[in-house]
Amino acid sequence: MKKISPSLTLLALAINAFAVGSTEFISVGLMPMIVNTFNINLSQAGLTVSFYALGVTVGAPLLTILTGTWNRKTLMVSIMGLFILGNLLSAFAPTFLLLLVGRVLASLAHGIFMSISTVIAADVVRPEKRASAIALMFTGLTVATVIGVPLGTFIGQHSNWHMSFVFIVVIGLIGLIATSILVPKGLPIPGKINLSGLARIFTNKSILMSLFITAFGYGGTFAAYTYLTPILEGTFRFSASTVVIILVAYGVMVAIGNSLGGHLANKNILPALQKMFAALALSLLFLFISASLASQALGLIATLLLGLFAFMNVPGLQLYVVQLAEKFTPKDITLVSAFNIAAFNVGITLGSFVGGQISKGSSVVFTPLGGIIIILLAMFLIRLAQKDQASKL
Repeated sequence: MKKISPSLTLLALAINAFAVGSTEFISVGLMPMIVNTFNINLSQAGLTVSFYALGVTVGAPLLTILTGTWNRKTLMVSIMGLFILGNLLSAFAPTFLLLLVGRVLASLAHGIFMSISTVIAADVVRPEKRASAIALMFTGLTVATVIGVPLGTFIGQHSNWHMSFVFIVVIGLIGLIATSILVPKGLPIPGKINLSGLARIFTNKSILMSLFITAFGYGGTFAAYTYLTPILEGTFRFSASTVVIILVAYGVMVAIGNSLGGHLANKNILPALQKMFAALALSLLFLFISASLASQALGLIATLLLGLFAFMNVPGLQLYVVQLAEKFTPKDITLVSAFNIAAFNVGITLGSFVGGQISKGSSVVFTPLGGIIIILLAMFLIRLAQKDQASKL
């Protein structure tokens, strides 16, 4: 049998990552339509983001543990099948409850995909090219932010939100076919995961603190980002078609921020993260001021700045927890990575919940302030981690 080129395997993973990344935040752009369809409020519609994040939080570590003995190709095909099923249910959900069920099913697939795809990407290339392979796989997520979410929003605005999920189903089917053809059968199987690793992870102060830093630092953005479309349309009075263009520009800024964040975090991760979080908090403050003034020009600038700083911290947060795992629990790196993915999504759940409560109690204009408070908690924890490191020198 002809050997499959690693580049083609990475392409299949990137397609799947594009599908997964597109569906994670698709409801952000569709929220006004979902509100109208089901006659619910913005806080309730925000559950489409927070429940999804909660599903990833549970799915990443739990399914990683349960599927440790599965053939990797079989697992990837099963993951994409579950992903397609969840989005089909979302697409044709007659009730808001069934929409949430579909979102949770898709999120379970998301969680396990993120846990194993980086390992597969590293396994199919030579050791010296592993970092590049993982970065290539993650381009699917970046492209999803730049193209997938705005395109899905555009489709929803020019037909209905149901078709946005059909669009994602089609991408998922392409990913499933690519996986069936381009992912090798004989990839290493981790085997049964030793649950004693849980004790090693959760009794290690440094790793535990890093998970909280991930949750707070990443999650603060979502107090405002979850409600970004209502802010752009309702507060800044941008038209629906203009919002799509702004979301594309936002995605481009996210891609730039991710790239910069990776370079900045190569050395002295904690000081770099502290600066990134400070910049993110200031961008949220600027968004609040702009929304309070209802200035379209300032609102556009604030949105682009938020995109630049929102996910700049992701490479550093991922690298930091892996380095800690290599140092303190080298047998549990895969499991620690899964819990860090869970921590990212705990942050999304927390941020979108806080934003939902603020919007319900007052106005979406004040959601950035909730995000700032969450980010300040992350900055406080980084300061504690730095002190802990200094005491051990």
